[in-house]
Amino acid sequence: MKKINKIVSDELFEWMRDIRRTIHQWPEPAFKEKKTARLISRNLKKLGIKYQTGIAETGIVGKLMTDEHSPTVGLRADMDALPITEDTGLPFSSQNTGVMHACGHDGHVAILLGAAAILKKNPPEGNTVFIFQPAEEGEGGAKPMIEQGALDNVDIIFGGHIERHYKAGTLCIKTGVHTSHTDAFEIKITGRGGHAARPHEAIDAVLIASQFVVNLQTIVSREIDPLHPSVITVGYIKAGTVHNAIADKAVLRGTIRTTEESVRVQILEKIRKMGSSLSILYDAEINVILKPGYPPIINEKDATKFAIHVAEKLVGKGNTIALSYPSLGGEDFSYYLQQIPGCFVRYGAAKEGHEMIPSHSPKFDFDEEALRIGAAYLSELVRYAVRKIRKS
Repeated sequence: MKKINKIVSDELFEWMRDIRRTIHQWPEPAFKEKKTARLISRNLKKLGIKYQTGIAETGIVGKLMTDEHSPTVGLRADMDALPITEDTGLPFSSQNTGVMHACGHDGHVAILLGAAAILKKNPPEGNTVFIFQPAEEGEGGAKPMIEQGALDNVDIIFGGHIERHYKAGTLCIKTGVHTSHTDAFEIKITGRGGHAARPHEAIDAVLIASQFVVNLQTIVSREIDPLHPSVITVGYIKAGTVHNAIADKAVLRGTIRTTEESVRVQILEKIRKMGSSLSILYDAEINVILKPGYPPIINEKDATKFAIHVAEKLVGKGNTIALSYPSLGGEDFSYYLQQIPGCFVRYGAAKEGHEMIPSHSPKFDFDEEALRIGAAYLSELVRYAVRKIRKS
């Protein structure tokens, strides 16, 4: 920690913490992060870093240019909050009813601004682009950021996420596939309504929906190689209006998580066939709508080596966690990695007493010491990546 404390002074840490708490108190949903964007802009201006606003509506790109002929490293943080009513009791709890930073994006912005402050004070041998991205939580803000030039002339990119499963002071890195595909589905069932006492005159949409839910679970358990992690979850079901009538309509919505493209294709096709089969079996109309989600993050080999090397130098080998398995969560950082090499890491941030509270919970919080670790890490990662690219 001595090296980290030299990179991130207590004064800088307090500045980052205040930024995080201000953002936490005024969370904003996807593509509406206007107050957050103004806060970022003000602080980049104070640091003397040039920036452009209004990218992908509320996104910001800051640039620290030392030599246009030198390598350029991109660093990315997401800005958006979730449609959740906060229940943490924190003195800086959300003042926007029904919106909360329940995933750590407030911390990600503070970490990136901290890294910007460090690199501005002691510039690297190359250039740095600071990408503050809206709408990671399901809206895919990375795509319009890329389309509007956020990655122009960037050679390599790094990003990270608060990780509640590991203590502050640890850095977690996965080589190769790091997250999953995040496809969604909606299944609309139309039968024929009727009186509950005369089921033979109706086509029961509730029964068909129930069969669909149960049968979906057999796809992963009985048709997918268990060595390929996969999940099908139905998170929404709606049917019927009263207790004594057979529903004529039902709607199911859910998510499909896979890490292998071949498995993804297999599951999507099986769901289509299941809809067709149940439609014939029950003489009902079934419309299966499949919605593509984010592709998986696949950390590039050399960028991952850079990330591991810097982590081991900064926090030690014992605190550099090699993740063995991919997460079945999704992250639109994957779109950046489809364009250029890069690596996405996890900042250990488990808060004492909150170990069992998951992300996207109304009670979510994290150890703010992760802000110090994250800022120091990203700044050192930029310096190391620039040197390695210059030599290659």
